[in-house]
Amino acid sequence: MTRRTFTSDKIAPPVGPFAPAAASGEAIYLSGQVGQDPQTGALVAGGVAAETEQIFRNLGAVLAAAGKSFDDVIRVGVYLTDMTQFTAMNGVYAQHFTAPYPARTTIGVAALPLGAAVEIDLIAR
Repeated sequence: MTRRTFTSDKIAPPVGPFAPAAASGEAIYLSGQVGQDPQTGALVAGGVAAETEQIFRNLGAVLAAAGKSFDDVIRVGVYLTDMTQFTAMNGVYAQHFTAPYPARTTIGVAALPLGAAVEIDLIAR
């Protein structure tokens, strides 16, 4: 297996031993992103909507580094610490995809890195 990795100087560096994206064959797997400000490394203020906006900026930068865009995404994983915030997340999410939409799973979780309210990962081709 040949694994290629991708990153961008437009996101905060990973805080662990992982790549922001890894590809094998045509599939590109983007690691989960939280709403981390690339300049400070801190979580952006403003709640779920602000965090989701920053997540999509981060994911977009990694997709671009891999030569892809949101049009190439086939699956999305969303993780929320409070499912009552689904509508706020979904409002921002809807701005980044057009039909035909990628598959998506949304899961309620107990906690996320940096105390984030939302984390999103992607698979693209």
